[in-house]
Amino acid sequence: MASLRPHLAINVSDVERSVPFYTALFGAEPEKVRPGYAKFSLADPALNFTLNEGGRTELGTFNHAGIEVAGSQAVMAAKERLVEKGLATFDEMDATCCYARQDKIWVRDPDGTPGRYSPAMRTRMRRAT
Repeated sequence: MASLRPHLAINVSDVERSVPFYTALFGAEPEKVRPGYAKFSLADPALNFTLNEGGRTELGTFNHAGIEVAGSQAVMAAKERLVEKGLATFDEMDATCCYARQDKIWVRDPDGTPGRYSPAMRTRMRRAT
C-alpha cells in the first residue's frame, strides 16, 4: 500500500441495504462490516471508503474525508506540519473508532468541512457479545 491513501466516509440510512450496492459499484467485498458500519479497502483506486449509518447533516450524506498514513508517528508529523502552517488541529489519541483503536488528528477546511489523518494499520477490536 502507498504511504498515503485517501479516506472518504459517507452517511447512509441503512448500511445493510447499502453494502450490496457499493460491492457491485466497486467490484469488491467490504473488508469489515459491523452494525451501522462497513469499510471497503480498495486497491484501484487506492481508497478507504466507509459507510456510516446515520442521517443527513448540513454536509448532506458526506461524513468526513481523510488521509491514511503509515502509522502514529506519521499522524504526529502531519499534526506538526499543520500547526506550523497555522491550522488548528483536534487530537484523538488511542481513540475507539470504526471498531478499532487508533491515534488520529482532525482539521477543518475554511468552510468547516472535517478531515482527518489516521494510521492505515489499526488494531482490531473484538466485537462485544
